[in-house]
Amino acid sequence: MTWTVAPESADSAVAAALWREYYTEVSDRWYLLHEGRRTDPDELEREIAARNWAELIPPGGRLLVGRYDGEPGGCAGVRLLDAATAELKRVFVRQELRGKGGAPLLVRAAEDAARALGATRMILDTRSDLVEARALYARLGYEETGRHNDDPYAEHWFTKHLT
Repeated sequence: MTWTVAPESADSAVAAALWREYYTEVSDRWYLLHEGRRTDPDELEREIAARNWAELIPPGGRLLVGRYDGEPGGCAGVRLLDAATAELKRVFVRQELRGKGGAPLLVRAAEDAARALGATRMILDTRSDLVEARALYARLGYEETGRHNDDPYAEHWFTKHLT
C-alpha cells in the first residue's frame, strides 16, 4: 500500500470530509485539554459551516490530498502570503493512517506547491498540545521562530527556507 498526493478542489466532497475530520479532532483536543469535554456539537457544526478552504484555492493557494491505497487519507494546504512567503495550513492525516509516512509526504508536497507559487519561505503556526505536529516540523527542517500572526490558538510559529 502506498501514498499518492495530488491537488484537490477545495469545494470537493473529499475536501469537505477531510475538513470535518480535521476540525473535529483539533477542536476536541483543545476542549478536552482546557475544559475536560469535547466540542459542543452545535458549536462544531457552526464552525465547520463558517470556515472554508477558500484561502487554498488557486491562484493564491493549493489544497493537496494524500490518498493511501487510493482512499483519501490526509491533506495539507498552502496559501501565498506575499511574493516570497507561503503558509502551511491544515496538515492532517486520518488517525488510522498515522505512522505510515503520509504526513512528511504531504508537507514536502506542500513545499513543492509553495515553490511553484514562487515562495522561497514557508511559515506555519501550531498549538502546544499538537506535539506530533511540532515534532514533524522539526524533523523536516522547520525552525521555531517568534510570533508571526495573532491567531488566538497559535502557540508556536515555525519557518523554513525553501531551496
